Amino acid sequence: MRNLSLALLALAASAAATGAVARPVTAQVSPAVVSSDQFPKARPVFAGGVTGHPDLVYSTLPGFRPMTLDLYTPPKAGGAKPLVIYVHGGGWVNGTARNAGAFTNFPAVLADLAARGYVVASLNYRLAGEARAPAASQDVDAAIRWLKAHAADYGIDKSRVAIWGGSAGGQLAGLAATDCTAADGKGESDCVQSAVIWYGVFDFTALPAGPPPAPGATRAPGGPGGYLGCAPAECPDVARAQSPIAHVDAKTPPMLLIYGAEDRTVPPDQSRAMAARLKAAGVRSAAIELPGADHSFIGHTPAGTRAASLKALQATFDWFDQTLGRR
Repeated sequence: MRNLSLALLALAASAAATGAVARPVTAQVSPAVVSSDQFPKARPVFAGGVTGHPDLVYSTLPGFRPMTLDLYTPPKAGGAKPLVIYVHGGGWVNGTARNAGAFTNFPAVLADLAARGYVVASLNYRLAGEARAPAASQDVDAAIRWLKAHAADYGIDKSRVAIWGGSAGGQLAGLAATDCTAADGKGESDCVQSAVIWYGVFDFTALPAGPPPAPGATRAPGGPGGYLGCAPAECPDVARAQSPIAHVDAKTPPMLLIYGAEDRTVPPDQSRAMAARLKAAGVRSAAIELPGADHSFIGHTPAGTRAASLKALQATFDWFDQTLGRR
């Protein structure tokens, strides 16, 4: 301590001798510890006057990275807008809120939807390597509630909300639509009024069994077994709880299913069975089977991929118009 004091005195004497004046430090200080990301975020502006709000934190759980979403808001003229929430795919082990299928400009796609009169959110969630089921579905529910709680901040009409997802994100979006919790006076509901599912997993119990893990090895994080933490046949209660088809009833919101007839990743029978279940329950629904399309609407040629992707996108936007309406 004596040496440190002498050093500080020497620095002060040196500054006084040269006429230098120390620059005072400046900072904004909160009364409590600050743990949120404070790095300045740019707000990109897209065509149609749509503003992007990247990396908004909707959930912070101890031991996990902050869960974030991107928000796309149209000009506020005309009052509150319906909300569309996109949930990305990636086998429950990868993917981001800014990618979908073969689209090379997915943020611009979401911004185009916003320009048509919607607030659009695209969210990240905990992947299977971070936490097993039901963590990801809990994150989706948390995002819905967070967005409704901030409806006034972003011009959202929380009575008109749609969920949209593809592949693993289709399973999560389908579960959010079919198995929700109504508001209890203490918080927001995580229920939605419309859904669009692209090539989704609807029934884990009907999926082909994958190879078992090697003796002594833990199950790999990828695929249905990795997401559930067990092969569906080994944990039928868990598999059923995470299967949207098991929760369909007359209160299920209108749902559009779009899938490729030649899907080699998620069997087309998953969507066909879900379509039949929705019809049996009297739910307003529609199903579009795209001939020649594999998973992610990949066709036999680049032209085929483009045609299938654009057909699915147009049908999706039209469905939101029909079920949510635009004021």
